[in-house]
Amino acid sequence: MTTGESARPNPSDDTASAARAFVRRSLPRQRHFATAVGLSLFILDALTLLGAAWLAGQLRAFTNWSWFAASMPGDDYALIAGFAIAFALGSFLVGGVYSGRRGISRIDDAAAIVLRVTVAGLAAIAISSLLAGSDLSYSRRMVASAWLLGIAGTTAVHFIHTGLVATLRANGYGTDRLLVIGAGPTGALVLDKLQRSPQLGYELVGVVRHRPWGDGEEVTELDGTPVLGMTSDLRRTVEAGDIDEIVVAMSGAGHDEILDVLMQIDDLPVAVRIYPDSFRLMTSDVLSIHDLNGLPTVQLRSIGLRPIDRKIKRALDLVVSALVLIACAPLMLLVALLVKLSSPGPVFFTQARVGQDGREFFVLKFRTMGVDAEAESGPVFTTPDDTRPTRLGRFLRRYSIDELPQFINVLYGEMSIVGPRPERPHFVEQFRREIPAYMARHHEKSGITGWAQVNGLRGDTSIEERTRYDLYYVENWSLMFDIRIMAKTLFHIFQRDSNAY
Repeated sequence: MTTGESARPNPSDDTASAARAFVRRSLPRQRHFATAVGLSLFILDALTLLGAAWLAGQLRAFTNWSWFAASMPGDDYALIAGFAIAFALGSFLVGGVYSGRRGISRIDDAAAIVLRVTVAGLAAIAISSLLAGSDLSYSRRMVASAWLLGIAGTTAVHFIHTGLVATLRANGYGTDRLLVIGAGPTGALVLDKLQRSPQLGYELVGVVRHRPWGDGEEVTELDGTPVLGMTSDLRRTVEAGDIDEIVVAMSGAGHDEILDVLMQIDDLPVAVRIYPDSFRLMTSDVLSIHDLNGLPTVQLRSIGLRPIDRKIKRALDLVVSALVLIACAPLMLLVALLVKLSSPGPVFFTQARVGQDGREFFVLKFRTMGVDAEAESGPVFTTPDDTRPTRLGRFLRRYSIDELPQFINVLYGEMSIVGPRPERPHFVEQFRREIPAYMARHHEKSGITGWAQVNGLRGDTSIEERTRYDLYYVENWSLMFDIRIMAKTLFHIFQRDSNAY
């Protein structure tokens, strides 16, 4: 044993035998479905890219378009196409595309396809030029056609494949048995998210407590999921439950506590995820290691938008909001007329909200409720059984049409298209006292849509989880991140978000 290591007793023969039996049981179930998913997508990608290359080579004969007038020698085209397909598939393989990952955003997947196919095409041309030298002759139009067809075809295949896999998992195929460690607020939050995401393919076996219940209270279920004892007996629970994956969601637990718990199962074939319990910790997508004159440090978070970033974001806001208002002008006129005819009162509804740096402004929306709807209740969130919205108002809220006038707020500079959703002063005052770092979300402009909203956190959902997503957005802003959120927002609108009411 080397210096600094701590000795751990070897497991008994009975424990070792149980562990080996657990390995034999678990590994086939974990691997077979993921292997089938990855292999099927690999084959589909290969066929799609081959088909795109072939079709690009045949379009000149099939059409009279001048774009396809130029041709190229078959051997040169086959060389470039072969290298491009090999590089693209290799890039997908190295990037983990065929590993059977869960919860992959289709927008992220499409962006990765564009990048990887583009790089593969450029690399193929470069390698082919080196091999063939000055004898290489190729048509840029044919190569561009193959590139466009490859991207379009592969993106469509991935969209369809992802949807089919999600449907299979939601119906019980290829599911993994999952255990949540932590029965506190963080554990409850993780449970709620998993229960609302059947497409991830998890069978929630149970929850394990890390600390006893207070005042001698004994609870056997948490949000409908059975509580299976304490973390002190984790190994036995994992083996008895045939667990494939664990999510650690221990509220207030320190680093040493988590390690002590996980050391019980370090020789078992169980995947482990840790959900961070601190708003100030691990909000970045990737932890980066830096060297400060020989002192290694890990950067957990960065500052918000810099001045140049805010100028870029403002330019995007102006362009997109102007285009949306012009394109949607007929729809907005129709909605205004319907609101006026459907119930007495003004067409628009204005309400004070808290924006950047805590400054208040008035958000503009189409009216979806009767006048003075909160006269008796006071400030409250809408709920699924809320009787205040009108029939038209429910429709407008369901498809977020009532939010369209907020693009005027964006033009005025009071809001951004993407950012943390603004809350009313009453709720801001309440949340700032209850939720750590809540006010940090106000470092940037509020948005019509945001990272929290496209992840299903709309309406009467967890403010704590929403704040975590808002802080992630503020600390990881990029132009592509905004575009990605805008694209995901469109998908959510057409899919009828169940939390919009």
